[in-house]
Amino acid sequence: MSPSSSAQTTVVLPAHLHARPAGKLAQTAARFTATIHIGHNGRTVNPTGVLAVMSLGATAGMTITITAHGPDAQTAVEALAHVLATAE
Repeated sequence: MSPSSSAQTTVVLPAHLHARPAGKLAQTAARFTATIHIGHNGRTVNPTGVLAVMSLGATAGMTITITAHGPDAQTAVEALAHVLATAE
């Protein structure tokens, strides 16, 4: 049985979640084996899809929640939180 863990954090966006940061988020999420979801305003999406991320409609100052389950969950959440916190 493989080790499994869960992790969650929230990030306040410094900029709108448009194509460039959504693309960086998707690329980063694809590196992990954990099941990852990001949520905003009652909606949750898989962050490996740029259009799904953009469909959240999150803008600067809004809060995004990142949740992951799997062996690299904590690392995945930290990496995605960094991408969101430094979005331009």
